[in-house]
Amino acid sequence: MSRKLFLGFLVLVTIVFQSFVSDEAVHPYHVGSVEINYNSKSRTFEVTGRFFLDDMENGLGKKYGGAFHFNDEQYKAKLNDALQKYCSEYFKLKVDNKFLRVNYIGYEEDQESVNVFLESESVSTPKKVETAVSFLYNLFDDQINIVHIIVNGERRSEKLTYPNRYLYKQF
Repeated sequence: MSRKLFLGFLVLVTIVFQSFVSDEAVHPYHVGSVEINYNSKSRTFEVTGRFFLDDMENGLGKKYGGAFHFNDEQYKAKLNDALQKYCSEYFKLKVDNKFLRVNYIGYEEDQESVNVFLESESVSTPKKVETAVSFLYNLFDDQINIVHIIVNGERRSEKLTYPNRYLYKQF
């Protein structure tokens, strides 16, 4: 009887552990969003990328090695350096056939997600916007990035799935 009780207990612990891991540590979808908004006053594109916190930590760790932890003040400088390099590699912006310089501004995080902020150099109101968005493609082959391009209040959105990274929109 005690053997059956022990096996039953072991099965119960395994089920509880798997349930905890699947609910808390892993999420079933790998999705991010990138909003590319043209500000006619500053004549720049303001870019905000929003990603799951754990995905970005793992993506940075895979790319640069070592540990990255949001919500931990001691990692802030390391995260800023890594995110600046990461964004320059995994995000490109081209307007009217000219690549724009895009500057990393910073990031904000909460318990589940991180927002990454970028801003382009100044440019006249665009007619054609091209972008290459491949955030977290280095980590997941099922990554989806939903990209919104907004010019003069006109929003064009598209879902990019790995390995597709290019988006082209006319305004």
